[in-house]
This record gives sequence, structure tokens and C-alpha cells, in this order.
Amino acid sequence: MHTLPQTYCEAWYAPGVRADEPALSGMVGGYDDVIFDSEWDCADLALLPDVAHTVVMEIRPTDESMRKAYAVFKTLARSGVAFQAGLLGDRLACDHVQAAGRHFLGREVVHAIFNVANENDAFAALAVRMADEERA
Repeated sequence: MHTLPQTYCEAWYAPGVRADEPALSGMVGGYDDVIFDSEWDCADLALLPDVAHTVVMEIRPTDESMRKAYAVFKTLARSGVAFQAGLLGDRLACDHVQAAGRHFLGREVVHAIFNVANENDAFAALAVRMADEERA
């Protein structure tokens, strides 16, 4: 693992590290946020225990992309961890995934999903996220 100095934070570069790595739990306690940038495969989904999770996914207008996104939501819903999920990408595909979650996974899951696919820039996505935090 390599530490990368940043202006406002400290970043680690640790290719291949999994969120359920035993040594990681003790190391992340001093940080407000830990970000994993990876492809999602529910068979390999690893979550840090006892923390809230925010997942941001880009949904493409393909059946495979929508199925994968729904599978991640289903896995998170069944895991019992606290989570929020952001949908980016194709508007209709994101709406479809959100509707499937509403129908099959229930209100709790749908309320955890914020869909910014109808927005055109990252600032709009950030504003949605910040407004959600201010309500808490």
C-alpha cells in the first residue's frame, strides 16, 4: 500500500485490497471516508463491517448493466448494512433499476437510492448528496 499526499486529504493506492481485509478495519478508524473504486461483482462484494456504505454506480442502457446494478442493491439490502446508493448514467436505465428496487426490494431500499441520472453535471449530484446529509 502506498500513501499519496493530497491537498485536503490523504489517499492510499492499494490495488487489489478488499474492504473485508482484516488489517484494514483497524487502519480506517481514523478516517471520515474510505473510497473503493472498483468494478462490482456481487459474488466478490466485500463490505467493511459496522460502517455506513455509499455506492455510486454508472448504469448503461444494457440489460447486463441494469441486472448488475439491481444485483448490487439486492446484495446490499440483504446484507443488513446501512447504505446509500447513487445512480448515474443513462436516465431510462437508472429509472428502470430504481423501479425494480421499489417493486422487489421495498421502500427502505428505494429511499436509500438517489438517482442523479437526470442531472447533467457533477455539481448537481453533489448538491443532491449534500442536501441529504443536511436532513440527517
